[in-house]
Amino acid sequence: MALSSAQKKDLKRIGHHLKPVVIVSEQGASEGVLAELERALNDHELIKIRLSVADRDAKQALITQICQASGAELVQVIGKMAILLRRSKQPNPQLSNLIRFKTL
Repeated sequence: MALSSAQKKDLKRIGHHLKPVVIVSEQGASEGVLAELERALNDHELIKIRLSVADRDAKQALITQICQASGAELVQVIGKMAILLRRSKQPNPQLSNLIRFKTL
C-alpha cells in the first residue's frame, strides 16, 4: 500500500493539525503502547505519535517496529513526531481524521 507523493502531501496537510494521541517513551513499544496504538488507528485512521527517544537510529528502529507491529504506513517524521496511516474497513465519520479534515 505505497502512497504516492500527492497522497502523502494531502495526509501531511491533515496531520499537521493533529495532536499526538500516543506517546512512546525510551522503553519502546510495550504491549500497552501497542494496544493504545491499535485503538487509535482503528478509531482515527491517521494519527500523530510522539517518540521520546534521543538517538536518531533508535528512533528510526522504533518507528519501523511500530509500523510492522500495527500494520500502519509511515507518512512523515519531523523531529520527535511521526504521522501514521492505516485505513479502516468501516471508518466512523465522527472519529476518522481522514473524513473530518477532508475539507481542509
